[in-house]
Amino acid sequence: MKTTQKAITLLVTMIIAVVFVFGNTVNAQQAKAKPWPVPDKNKTMKAAVNLKDASVISSGKEAWAKNCKSCHGAKGLGDGPKGASLKTFPGDFSGAAFQGSTDGELFFRTNVGRDEMPGYEKKIPDANERWALVAYMRTLKK
Repeated sequence: MKTTQKAITLLVTMIIAVVFVFGNTVNAQQAKAKPWPVPDKNKTMKAAVNLKDASVISSGKEAWAKNCKSCHGAKGLGDGPKGASLKTFPGDFSGAAFQGSTDGELFFRTNVGRDEMPGYEKKIPDANERWALVAYMRTLKK
């Protein structure tokens, strides 16, 4: 009986260790995003909508669920189901580095995209809806 319990304990420990190592290996294979310069004129761009308005944020949340969540995750942590398969980590939108970007910088990056991230200027032709995404991104702050 004691031998069986020891064997089960050992097996469970090994499974946990394999999952831990494999999980960290997958994340370690993703490159950290390179700096993303934004033209000065875009850094200071002001929103065409009130980014603190609840209806704008709600619209942004809907657009996020449709266009962003699959890679960036529900809370912007870069843990969406498609995010793990990307070469570059999709980023943590809740942290100070991301939240320190200006609204104009977020709008620019959303519009033009780069590398594996598509630009949304054509996919979401309504600029107000893209600004609503920026409003929603602000709610992801820790």
